[in-house]
Amino acid sequence: MKILHTSDWHIGRTFHGHSTIENLRTVLAALAAEVRARSVDVVVVSGDIFDSATPSAEAYTVLEAAVVALREAGASVVLTSGNHDSATRLGFMSRFSGTAGVHVITRQEQHSTPITIDDEFGPVHFYGIPYLEPALLRHHYPDVPLKNHEQVLGFVMDRIRADLAERGGRSVVLSHCFAVNVAQAVEQSDVERDITSGGIDYVPVSTFDGPDYVALGHIHGRSTLSERVRYSGAPLHYSFSEASKPRGGWLVELDTDGLSSVEWVDLPVPRQLSVLTGTLDEILADAEHTAVEGHWLSVILTDQVRPLDGMRKLQTRFPHCVTLEHRPAVTAASTETTYAERVHARTDTEIVSGFLEFVRNGTGPSDREVEILNSVLTEVALGSTDEPAAQPRPKRTTESATRTPTNTLAEVDV
Repeated sequence: MKILHTSDWHIGRTFHGHSTIENLRTVLAALAAEVRARSVDVVVVSGDIFDSATPSAEAYTVLEAAVVALREAGASVVLTSGNHDSATRLGFMSRFSGTAGVHVITRQEQHSTPITIDDEFGPVHFYGIPYLEPALLRHHYPDVPLKNHEQVLGFVMDRIRADLAERGGRSVVLSHCFAVNVAQAVEQSDVERDITSGGIDYVPVSTFDGPDYVALGHIHGRSTLSERVRYSGAPLHYSFSEASKPRGGWLVELDTDGLSSVEWVDLPVPRQLSVLTGTLDEILADAEHTAVEGHWLSVILTDQVRPLDGMRKLQTRFPHCVTLEHRPAVTAASTETTYAERVHARTDTEIVSGFLEFVRNGTGPSDREVEILNSVLTEVALGSTDEPAAQPRPKRTTESATRTPTNTLAEVDV
């Protein structure tokens, strides 16, 4: 049996405010083409089908088109819910869709009841573990300690192993979690929603001992925790921290004895991601950057002073520049003197010039700015001499003169 392992489609996610729907359509169409070309029997998607618990109508049409294309290519489909999904919304009509070969597993009680699909060597049992919050699961099993994700998945896997021992045959487990190999850290990008709060933490890879293959989701980069436990990563790049990571899925083959081979299948990247570093003038003028003009672009400017209107100028050449960071190559030395010490015995022009130098990373006003500054300060000084003289205060009345001492402070001239 040939199984294509993918995960984290995140249908509906934006990339720095830009829709990724059309790019995702392209990748999912390519996924269906690979299924047809390689005669894949089953496609498994390990959670985070949608990016939101309240997906848009368009997100549903993308999912529908994808699973229809996979079925027409000849594969059954098994999907589980992740921490981004609404189990209720994703699981709507799941019993009906299962009769058409699209199996959606979102309810916690489904974890130990497999989807069984036969090939020429017999049955293969697919156990789908939806994302399980300990707080939502523990009341179903009050006698079992289920305080964190490790305990939850340990308990669930014990039940799966017990069920598998009775059924016999080969098995595949789908799980959406943060699994780690003690000897090998899994690199997390900056877009996986944190699932380590509230006592939910890492899960040792040994938790998944037993099945022939474990298809993990949640980490957006591919990763091999063991020969039989892997992350496929997301089909699109959703962060610049993922720019160097390939996009695709694992093609897993089971023979009569279990796991036979695992092969990586590349999927297209509709728009590449690049990061450019340099001064604004250098980046705009460098001919070598022609190759990335159509990429999603993140720019780090090293100018000593932040350029005015930098993003607009960059987008005239790089229309898909979406992030801009100012990281000056030269940083002015800081001082520990107080503000009163810095302005002592200084003129107004010197004080304003010092302020500009401070906020501009050591670069003071230009000659033209000094000229404008002196002109403004002169006008302010001349204007202050034209103010009318202060009018004398009216004489106090007898009544005010006889007020009690507690009120005399209110009468003192300032």
